[in-house]
Amino acid sequence: MKERKEPGATEAQRLSLPARALLKFSTPRDPAALAAFINLRVLNPEHEHWRRGVEAVVICAREHGNLKVPFTYRVPGGEVQAVDAEGWPASLAGFPLGQWIADNRRFHDRGDMDEDRVEQMEKLGMIWSHYDVAWEEGVAAARGWAEANGHLLAPVDVTHQGYRVGIWLKNQRAAARKAAEIEQRRAVGLPVGSSAGALSDERREQLEDIAPSWCPAWPVEWQRAFHLVRLHLDAGGTLPTSPGDIVHQGEDLGRWVRSARLGWDKLTTVQQWMCEQVLGIEPAAEDEKPPARRTQADKWALNYQAARQFYEREGHLLVPRRHIEQTAGQDQEERELKLGAWIGNQRSRAATLTPERVERLSAIGMRWT
Repeated sequence: MKERKEPGATEAQRLSLPARALLKFSTPRDPAALAAFINLRVLNPEHEHWRRGVEAVVICAREHGNLKVPFTYRVPGGEVQAVDAEGWPASLAGFPLGQWIADNRRFHDRGDMDEDRVEQMEKLGMIWSHYDVAWEEGVAAARGWAEANGHLLAPVDVTHQGYRVGIWLKNQRAAARKAAEIEQRRAVGLPVGSSAGALSDERREQLEDIAPSWCPAWPVEWQRAFHLVRLHLDAGGTLPTSPGDIVHQGEDLGRWVRSARLGWDKLTTVQQWMCEQVLGIEPAAEDEKPPARRTQADKWALNYQAARQFYEREGHLLVPRRHIEQTAGQDQEERELKLGAWIGNQRSRAATLTPERVERLSAIGMRWT
């Protein structure tokens, strides 16, 4: 494929500065760079995207000594740049080197890469390990997301520049929990199985360097809301107490505070301390708590009470289907119960009732047929 020539540009002007330097016989030349240049330009011209990628890899390997490039990395410079930037030629400005390297690793894993390209990349220091590369890409995406959002407690469905960082972090938390479980079993002398899939100490430290609270002992959703409330207070805001007061990063902070107060007894001691000492949240008073939800047994007992009341008043339990019975419980709360429908349901479900319930209903005049 021939390169498009710019109007009025000479062959030398269209070359990058490193390439022009190689053509000056009066200056020392790097043998490896010279060989790559000759292979690309003379012996085996390739597709433009491949040629630019290899050129970028050559510079990256020379400047940094390796090809550990994050997935999101692009060569410095805008789309149009007239001068070199940070050792990079203007012709490569904005080139997606991280994605290019990731794509070629994928081609290699599938066996879709020519042997000469494989050999060429390996001479430049390419590492084909999928697992090591996946980790570096994940850490880079996690770091970028944390810098943009102020924490590393990403929801599972979020992405960062196309990378599914939420799923990646969820998997790393699972790996961290497995590592902790292995250590606990080892500490008490229990047999320890395979450590495959467990997060290493080195990798856990890398994530803790980004955000120490990235893997809480309780649900990550709780920790994320806690962190956002703290940021809100640090910025001078007041504690939200009602749903809808403050919504930040998709989290209803007022709803979370209310839930923490009402569910205080369900929190761990550490969570209670964090809420009370860091955020100033106090447990809800008894008069603030909603009434406890009735169980199925509670509902049956209320309807039975209404049936017994009807029987004592009427002397039978032949209740019309649409009859509503008014009762007052121990809390003196007036209730209206659809007694007629309930009686009909008990009759149709007689085979599934416990013997005790059948006996109690029979005692107050229940007719089963």
